[in-house]
Amino acid sequence: MISEETIKKWLLDEDMLREMRYDENADFHFVVEFPKDNIMDVVKPKGKDCIVIACATQVSPEHSNLMIPASTKTKKDFILDLNFGLNSFLVDYELQINNDILQQFIITDQIFEDGLTKDNFVKAMKRIFKSKLHCIWLIDKTFGRISPNVNQTNENDMFI
Repeated sequence: MISEETIKKWLLDEDMLREMRYDENADFHFVVEFPKDNIMDVVKPKGKDCIVIACATQVSPEHSNLMIPASTKTKKDFILDLNFGLNSFLVDYELQINNDILQQFIITDQIFEDGLTKDNFVKAMKRIFKSKLHCIWLIDKTFGRISPNVNQTNENDMFI
């Protein structure tokens, strides 16, 4: 059985726990910050013998606007490259695309009870974060960065 207290202790030990959230579909739901300024969710779905780690990212209007004038081929190649790249991280993901423009991406991984160790737990969070970075870097590489006069305090500012 997956222990809420064990997961909570691991998150507190590594200073990742930000809040506990009520979720009627979960035995427990933690909001975590890993690494600094990046929010993820750790959820134990009701009736399941696993935990799910998820990171949802909304592409900012500034970056969506960089995608709009790109050619259809560039946009379709970007989505294909994004799929190939995310698949190589061995994570699950969902891309929300509207008119060939990436609007949002959700990256998840699950760890089943028989494989749940602190090591596997932290490695899964790292894999999810690196998958998110892949998305950010591929947007930059394909469509360019927003104007330098836009105030950016960290790499997550390009996303809402």
